[in-house]
Amino acid sequence: MKNYKITVSYDGTKYSGWQKQGNTNNTIQGKIENILSKMTGQDVEIFGSGRTDAGTHAKKQIANFKIDTDKTDEEILSYINEYLPNDIAINSIEQVDLRFHSRLNAKTKTYLYRINTTGIPNVFEKNFVYNIKTNVDVDKMRKASKNFIGEHDFLPFCSNKKSKKSTVRKIYSIDIIEEDNEIKIYVKGNGFLYNMVRIIVGTLFEIGQGKRDDNIQEIFKGKERINAGITMPACGLCLIDVEY
Repeated sequence: MKNYKITVSYDGTKYSGWQKQGNTNNTIQGKIENILSKMTGQDVEIFGSGRTDAGTHAKKQIANFKIDTDKTDEEILSYINEYLPNDIAINSIEQVDLRFHSRLNAKTKTYLYRINTTGIPNVFEKNFVYNIKTNVDVDKMRKASKNFIGEHDFLPFCSNKKSKKSTVRKIYSIDIIEEDNEIKIYVKGNGFLYNMVRIIVGTLFEIGQGKRDDNIQEIFKGKERINAGITMPACGLCLIDVEY
């Protein structure tokens, strides 16, 4: 048995997220697993570094799987890409230690959220940018973003109310950049809850629009989802890096 690490890119627009689900075959994990199972004649399970939401994207998703095969790395890579739809691609593959686990061994993950505030859609990237016409005070957003840095209980910034696991996460940095008529928000942390990045961005965005005060510390203390900002549309979110 061999353990393989792969780097995956995908346009998540048409998919129900990364994680395989019982009520649909339309997931990234499911698509790759089906191809590997056909290739090997075995039941293959893939572990991703994180479960991206329905409609969100990845430039650098990391996953691993274990199979028994005589095929070379290049042959496996070629086989998977031949049968994947053209909005999913395996960029690289390498054999790793049997103990490697893409999620459990991940140290940091970085997401990018893109907002076009001109009101004129970028028709060539409409699936990857949230388009809206509005005035935004980016300096207010940057100032407010500092409240998220460090270790906090992000329960109020999570859409899953029934989670029995710890909701404590650590944010290392939030960088907000204005370029090419876009606001680009980079969020780096040790892990993320369901919709967490989209709610953090939604809260900062509302502060930048003047729709709410910078009351992020009070939101943390209250631990109620209703006190945080909107959940931004999935289209603007992309997993861009995972570090080990």
